[in-house]
This record gives sequence, structure tokens and C-alpha cells, in this order.
Amino acid sequence: MKTFVSAAAMLIASSVLAQAEISGGVVKIGVLTDLTGPYSDFSGPTSVDAAKMAVEDFKGGKNGLKVEVLSFDHQNKADNATTMARRWFDVEGVDAIADMTNSSAALAVNGLAKEKGKVTLMTGPATTALTNDGCSPYGFHWGWDTYSQSVGAASALVKQGRDSWYLLTADYAFGHQMAASMTDTVKANNGKIVGEARHPLNTMDFSSFLVGAQASGAKVIGLANGGADTVNAVKQAGEFGVTQGGQTLAALVTVISDIHALGLKTAQGLVGTTSFYHDRDDASRAFSKRFFERNKRMPGMIQAATYSSVLHYLKSVDAANSDDGATVAKTMRETPVQDFFAVNAKIRPDGRMVTDMYLFEVKKPEESKAAWDYYKILATIPADQTAAPIEKSTCAHVKK
Repeated sequence: MKTFVSAAAMLIASSVLAQAEISGGVVKIGVLTDLTGPYSDFSGPTSVDAAKMAVEDFKGGKNGLKVEVLSFDHQNKADNATTMARRWFDVEGVDAIADMTNSSAALAVNGLAKEKGKVTLMTGPATTALTNDGCSPYGFHWGWDTYSQSVGAASALVKQGRDSWYLLTADYAFGHQMAASMTDTVKANNGKIVGEARHPLNTMDFSSFLVGAQASGAKVIGLANGGADTVNAVKQAGEFGVTQGGQTLAALVTVISDIHALGLKTAQGLVGTTSFYHDRDDASRAFSKRFFERNKRMPGMIQAATYSSVLHYLKSVDAANSDDGATVAKTMRETPVQDFFAVNAKIRPDGRMVTDMYLFEVKKPEESKAAWDYYKILATIPADQTAAPIEKSTCAHVKK
């Protein structure tokens, strides 16, 4: 009897020790995103579901971890984002925050998370500042940024002779950084920027901006925006006969749901760069089929990246048997990233997860063979070319 009690006590003690490094006994992940605004289709509710899919597939790991996913609509306001992030960290015991679509919100939350020693899994924002001046030793920028989006499409188009550009830029951090990256890429390939117009977030009427872009005579109109702004700009460009007039429209931050909303008749010929396409290979098709069954739409690169980052985070928590930010961040960097999203990936010292990217052109209606068959993949951009050179990083802990 004594032997039985002793063994039972040892089992209980072992179980307690297995959970001892998990604060509160639960790993909590907050998905901070735009649930109702201009980026709600870009990421939004389906990004939250992608995080939940990752948790389901994780199945508690070898330690049988309990995991909870929370979500909040920051409405693209940095103060909303930081207020909730602070509450999550200080009151609700959240261990990591994912998605964070909107660059201004992400920069604010990443700074707060750095102070708190908390992990951030940034899949929705684009600004390269997140791995430069705004970096955190616990912050991870997953799969894409303004650099990756400009290098592929802009360099390819300029090399094809489309060397004069007019930019339509969203007037906040994301748009400014995208425009700067496009400008650098175009000039580096001996092209030129002939003009730029900045527009407010969630602009409904692009007519005056498009008139200026047409009048400039630029061979390419580059859209340094995203979400509903991209959809509205492309739709109205079709009404203004932009492409019929000989100009190319480059929507450099466009996702598959944007093309679905526009329709191939309007979107055909658009050129862009993506870190994920649902019809790339067997693994991407298998995940996308499951995602479609749940959400009645195909995943874009934000949903796929959210899944990938959350699953990698959970695997690292499990391997370290700890949700301490510094411990998990170290394990994440040391552990290879290999899944349906990240075919050839690594995490750099600045927190940028780099993977192969794909240069695509939207198909003509007659080229599409099925629903959601929208992209022609023109080229694969190797992972080591999809982020700014690490030696140029201004991230404090990288420079040290």
C-alpha cells in the first residue's frame, strides 16, 4: 500500500513539475487584428481561425499543454491595440500576441511587449521597422514585409522596360515604408519615380488620385496600400481604363481574397508578390482544403502565416517546457521552421522569418480552370533575397 501511494505521489509531483514553467497552467495567445474594418478580409476573423487551427493541430504537444486563443478588434488604432495588449499581459496572463495587422498598431504593441518580455508573432503588418529600430528580442516578423513585396514585382517590371512609376500610397507607417522600398527598388534597377499621391486609410474615392497617375504618363501605377484600399483602387482603375490606356497596375500588397472580391475580369494582369499560394503543392492544398471547409474561402498569406507562427511558437513552448518570453524566443530561433507555409525558412537574429516568395500575375478569366484558380506563378524568389540584408539592420540587439 505504501509503495502504491509513493508511486502515485511521484506521478502527481512529476505532473506538477511538467506544468511548473507554464504561468497559470495555460498558454494564452491573443490575436490582435482588424475584425471589422478595411483589413478584416485581409486578415481579421479568418486569421483568428487560423490560429485556432494551429492550436488544434498542436494537440497539447508532448507535455499536454492547455492553450487558449483570445481575439480583439483594434480598429486600426494604435491606442486601442496597446490598451488591450497591456490588459492581456498584466491582467489576463497572455503569453504571446499574434497577427497585429496595421503597422502603427504593431510597432506600438511590439514596443510594449519588449518591455514586458513577451513574444509577438507579427504576420499582418508590413513595415520593416519591426525588425529595425522597432525590433524586440522577443518579436518575430513572419514571412513578408515591405521589402519582400517591392523587390520581386518592382524589380521584375523595371527589368521588363516598365521603368517609370507613379505611387498611390496609404498615408501611414505601412504605406510610407512600402513607398520607400518601392522607390529604392525602382531606382536600383535604373527606373524612376515620376510622382506620388498619399491617401487616407479606408479611402472610398480614388478618382482624383487616379487622374493624377494617368496624367503623369508613368508606365506603372504602384499601389502602396492594402486591404479594402487596394480593392477600391483596382476597381476604380478599371473604370478609368488605366490598363486599357497602356499603364500597368502593380498591387504589391494584395492577397487572394482581394482578387476574389474584384473578380478576374477586373483584376486580370495584376502583378504582385506572395509568400503563400493555396495551389502551390500537396501540403498547401491539404491545409487550404481544411481551411475552406471551415471558412468557405481560401486562405491568403496572412492566414497561412498566422497558422505557421502560432504552431512554431507552441512547439517551442513545448520543447522548452516554459512560456517565459526570453526562453521561448531563444528556442524559436534555434528550431527550424518547416511546414506547408514555410518550405525553406529560417529566423534571423532580427526576428525576421524569411521564406521563399512567389512572383505572380493574376490570370485572365479564360485561363482559370476552377474557383479560386487565380494566380500564374511567374518566378520563385529565394528566401535569402526576400528581406533586407541583415548587415544593414538597425535593430539594437543585432548591432550589439
